This record gives sequence, structure tokens and C-alpha cells, in this order.
Amino acid sequence: MSQFDRSVREDVEGADGAGEAAGNGGVATPRTEERIPPADVFSVLGNDTRVDILQALLELGADEEPVSFTDLFERVDIEDSANFNYHLRKLTGHFVKQTEDGYAFRYPGRKVVSSIFTGTLTERAQLGFFPVTGSCYDCDGSLHGWYVDDTLTVGCTECGTIQVSYPFPSGGLDDRTTDDLMQAFHHYVRHHYCLAADGVCPECTGSVDTSLVRDPDRDDLDVAVRHVCSRCGYQLQSTVGVTLLDDAHVLVFHSERGVDLNTEPFWHFDWCVSDRHTEVVSEDPLEVELTLECGGDELRVLVDDDVTVTDTAVVEHLSN
Repeated sequence: MSQFDRSVREDVEGADGAGEAAGNGGVATPRTEERIPPADVFSVLGNDTRVDILQALLELGADEEPVSFTDLFERVDIEDSANFNYHLRKLTGHFVKQTEDGYAFRYPGRKVVSSIFTGTLTERAQLGFFPVTGSCYDCDGSLHGWYVDDTLTVGCTECGTIQVSYPFPSGGLDDRTTDDLMQAFHHYVRHHYCLAADGVCPECTGSVDTSLVRDPDRDDLDVAVRHVCSRCGYQLQSTVGVTLLDDAHVLVFHSERGVDLNTEPFWHFDWCVSDRHTEVVSEDPLEVELTLECGGDELRVLVDDDVTVTDTAVVEHLSN
């Protein structure tokens, strides 16, 4: 997952035109009000008092309503109000906004607080092997999970095949049983892939380009989906199946047969974690068909090279 220049075009027509689209269906041209160099961001945050101010804002409920200067000053362990005000001003503008009623988070400030106080930036955690529901798509063996290097992995206890491996913030391990952890992991990963499939970057909300790729980097796949953010360079690669978890036809097909794809862990379905049910039906342009089985019936889904569902068909009562 790479990061590149995130430049934003300035609106040369003046403030009144900022953020407006150029006619119906035009491209918005946001005006850049402030840009802090990355090194300066770390410099601003590299101070205990400023971190304490951000934590105090969180504890005083700055997400809900502004916090007064007096309440904020009393919460932070500092005696000199002038010194406190100096550090508060350093945060105000980019990380904190000042209103008539007091101080509240701006999005970057809230993002910093989330990263620091949930342990994303400050903790390293490990979790040894634990049983996971489901079975291996390759040998039907039992599954176990483990957490190391900020990544949660599910693999087979018998043949070692990895079902899924994905970065997951360590804060997600707190106060959860392993069953609750895996349910949270399911929602987290599913949400990321569905966002990317909808053209929204899970990292920066920039535009995502999605395409089918033949013979991808993963040795176990013949065809895969690649998502690349044009703004920050964030990349995801997955099976074709996992991008269909939010497709209406797929959701309805399973729902009518008693399966809720919103809550059922996606690694329970081999069409999500492998491409054994994915058939290439055209090379140029690249087009694939997935066969999804549920309740004795099949849903056949045709997907084009832009990863758009172009056709579906239900084949019923295969067991008869």
C-alpha cells in the first residue's frame, strides 16, 4: 500500500466557486485553504502537552459539542495558561477548530486521536492460534486464526492453506472474545472491499480504479480484482467473489435461501476466498463467470473487465 503526492487543484475562479461542480455532472474543484507539509504535521504533534489537549478534547466530548477554554485548561496538567494557549493555538486550524462556544475536533484531529489512543500508532500486539468457524476450501480441514505484525490471518490447521490475511488495527482485539473478534474482522474487511468496489478508497476516500487482472501476483489465483486509488496509491487485490458481497442479486439469492451475507463470515464461502468457482469466458475483453451455490441451487454471475455484473441467472433444484 503506497502513498504518493495528494495534490489538490486550487479554484482559480475565487472563493465563491470553491467546491462547486462545473455544470451538471462536472468535476468539483475544491479550493485548498491550508496544506501542512508532512514533516510539520509530526512536529506539531510531537509535544506531550498538545497530545494531552487532544486527549482532553476526546474525554470532554468534543465530538458532540465544543469544549470551553476553561474546561480544557482545567483538564490538562499545565499551570501556565499562556503556555497552554500557545500549544492550543498550534493545534487550532488544522487539527482543532475554534467556534464561539469553544473548541472541537476537525477531522484530522479526530483521526490522530483515534490512531494514538486506540493503539494503531503506539501498540504492537500478538495473538496466538485460536479456532475459527468454517472449513478450508482446499481440503475441508478445520481453520484457526492468529494475529501478528498488525495482520489477522485465517488458515487451515491441516494443509496450511491461507483463507484470508488482512491488516487489522490492534484496538480491534480489546475487550472481545475470539468469536466477537472474527465477526468484527469480517465486517471490517468486507466493508473495505465493498467500498473499493464502489469506487471509494478505504484510506482517503479518493477515486478507485477497479479492473480484472489475469495471472495476478497471488500464485493461487488465475484471475483477480485489483483496486488502485488514484489519489493516495492505496491498493487492494482480491478474488472476484469478494467484490460481489454487496451485489443485490447475490444478496437476494442467498437471503431467499436463509443465508445473510452481511453477517455470515465471508471465508465460509469458497467463492470468496478462492477462484475455483470462477471461470474465464473471454480473454479479450477479459470476462468471467462465477457459479455460486446455495441451498441446492446455483447463481451464475457474469462479470466484465471493469468488474461490473452484466448478467445473472438462477439454476434451481440441482439436487433433484
